Amino acid sequence: MTKKYGLYKYLQFGLAGFVSWLIVSIFTSKTLAQQSNIVPDNTLGAESSQVIGNFQGQSIEVITGGATRQINLFHSFREFNVSGGRGAYFFIPNASIANVLTRVTGSNRSEILGALGTIQVVGDNFAPSNANLFLINPNGIIFGENSRLDVGGLFVATTANGIQFGAHGSLSTSGSQPSQLLTINPSAFLFNQINAAPIINLSRTVNNTNPSVIDGIQVTNGRSLLFLGGNITFNGGVLNAPEGQIELGGLAERGIVRLNIDGNNLDLIFPIDVLKANILFSNKASLNIAVLA
Repeated sequence: MTKKYGLYKYLQFGLAGFVSWLIVSIFTSKTLAQQSNIVPDNTLGAESSQVIGNFQGQSIEVITGGATRQINLFHSFREFNVSGGRGAYFFIPNASIANVLTRVTGSNRSEILGALGTIQVVGDNFAPSNANLFLINPNGIIFGENSRLDVGGLFVATTANGIQFGAHGSLSTSGSQPSQLLTINPSAFLFNQINAAPIINLSRTVNNTNPSVIDGIQVTNGRSLLFLGGNITFNGGVLNAPEGQIELGGLAERGIVRLNIDGNNLDLIFPIDVLKANILFSNKASLNIAVLA
C-alpha cells in the first residue's frame, strides 16, 4: 500500500543561524544525563564517523567524519539512537554535499526520542545546510512523541537493506565500504527481507509560536518527506511538509523501490508485482502539506 500527497512550488526558507562552534571543541565539567547511544562502526576505516558527545557542555552529539564521495556523505553506525531531551547534529564539511546517507549496520532499531531540534544538519559556523538526510536502518525506526527535525533538505527514513546509485553500484547495511563510484543521487531502495521492519511515528510536538498547532516531524517549506519500510504506523504521529510532498509506502516481501530525485522533489516508483505493506493511522494522526499558521 502506498500514499502520495501533493507537490507545490518550493519556497525559500530562513532559519536562525548558530554561533561558530566547530573550530575548537570546548568541553565543560557539567554532567549531562543519558547521552544518546550513537555508536559508529568500523566499516569506513579511516573515514569512520566520529561522535562528539555533550558538545560544548550541551545536550547534543555532533557527528563529523564520514566518507565523502563528491555530492554524497556516508555515515555508518552500529547503533543510532537519540535520547529524550537530546539532539544529534550532522556536520557537513563543505557546501557541495547534497546527500547525507546514514546507515545502521547493527541489529537494533533506531529510537529517535529527543526534543527540540532532535536531528539537525549544519554546515560552516553551524549554519543550516540544504543537504538531504537519509536514515537507513533495516531493523526498524521509531520516532518518539517529542522527536523533531531541523533539516534544510528532504528527509528519508527507511528500513531498506540497501540503496542503489544507478549503474554506479549500491551500498548495503551489511557493512560494505562505499565505493568511490557512489557519487550520484540515490536511484532505488533494495529490500532483501521477506518482512521489512516497521517505521512508527508518535511525534506530536507543539509549535513554538502557536501552541494550537502540532508540528510533529516537519521539513522545510517545499521539501519532501518520505517514510519507506514494512508497515508504517502513525499512533497519533504527525508529518508536516508545508507546500511540499509526503510519500509513505512499504513492501511486505522482497523487492526494489525506485527513487527519482528532481531538485527539491522526490518520487517513489513501486513494483507492481510485489505485495505492499500496511499504512496505519490512529489517535488523531495526521499528514499536512499546507503552510501552518
